[in-house]
Amino acid sequence: MSFKSLGLSEALLKAISKKGYTTPSPIQQKAIPKILERKDVLASAQTGTGKTAAFTLPMLQILNSGKNLHNRPVRALVLTPTRELAAQVMDDVNTYSEFTNCKGTVIFGGVSEKPQIKALRKGVDILVATPGRLLDLQSRNIISLSNIEILVLDEADRMLDMGFLRDIKKILAVIPSKRQNLLFSATFSKDIKKLANTFLQHPVMVEATPENTTAEKVDQLIYRTDKTKKTALVIKLIDEGDWQQVLIFTRTKHGANRLSQKLDKAGITSAAIHGNKSQGARTKALAGFKSGKTRVLVATDIAARGLDIPLLPHVINYELPNVPEDYVHRIGRTGRAGASGQAVSIVSVDENEYVRGIEKLLGERLESETVPGFEVTETLKEVLDKKAENKANHRSQRNKSRNNKSSSRGSKRRRNR
Repeated sequence: MSFKSLGLSEALLKAISKKGYTTPSPIQQKAIPKILERKDVLASAQTGTGKTAAFTLPMLQILNSGKNLHNRPVRALVLTPTRELAAQVMDDVNTYSEFTNCKGTVIFGGVSEKPQIKALRKGVDILVATPGRLLDLQSRNIISLSNIEILVLDEADRMLDMGFLRDIKKILAVIPSKRQNLLFSATFSKDIKKLANTFLQHPVMVEATPENTTAEKVDQLIYRTDKTKKTALVIKLIDEGDWQQVLIFTRTKHGANRLSQKLDKAGITSAAIHGNKSQGARTKALAGFKSGKTRVLVATDIAARGLDIPLLPHVINYELPNVPEDYVHRIGRTGRAGASGQAVSIVSVDENEYVRGIEKLLGERLESETVPGFEVTETLKEVLDKKAENKANHRSQRNKSRNNKSSSRGSKRRRNR
């Protein structure tokens, strides 16, 4: 099947050809014709399956063939959960709109709003936005959403995970009820179906990957070791395997920072990406990783969601997620676009329960190995006792710090009397 057979215009085919694509992906084959028919679509597709182009291409065609309205009001709104995903969707909009008359811009928090407002005032057809910044500008009448013809919710499942449901409902309340709705999600969970039922009109359901299955061409492997040996094992795997582009997942922001620092000390260039980092730092880290300047990107689940890094060869789960579906999202970063990839999980004895949950979800046993010199010596009791001890020490340090602050304030007040 070709892109031309999907009913796309010459202007879009020219941009697709320039990008170097020749054959549409499964989600593009299924979604594009339905969107061009102006149907509401509920689509399930993981990152890396070509889902952004699956809604961007038909959206551009619909807008480009419509009337040119005075002052160019926003006619298509794409909502994303994270700044990084918003920026990446905007890149696709810019790429595919090159030979059309459509213009777009992106707005998100964490950066100055002035350039964003300036771009909006010039007039745009397509607006890519995160919910917070959009509602802020809309509440101040800086942006009008009264001409929206197409609404896209991208990574809708992660939006719900991040607590954006209330914001989504507020946005739905201020845009025209007569519009086309496109909802893209990695999974068709009960919550997603419930959300879809609130605003999609007789939607067509399209699915590129069966629910909760991992992408093909991903070799999954578990290395069992002690918690205290995880970092050394990761360094060994990257060094000896000569892995040049690795995405590592940790469960916490502090864990991401600590691991990144240890990798740097071992001579492996790395950067951490998580919610506490400024937008500038996150953009710089991602750019360095994509260009190959940085070998390793250490990320938390929320920060990594939506990162579209083509042909990613290696993903490491430094710690397993406690939600099995997140494992599927994580390893969906590799083995994409027909390239093979490897997903490695470094598992300590206290994570065995998570392994069982993942295997139950996937319906298969994961292959498990031990690297010589990194054998498991800790018992579950030892690990849990150590965890409890660290927690108690952390609490004690926090209380001590609090007491020091209050006594310092008290002595200051006495001096000022």
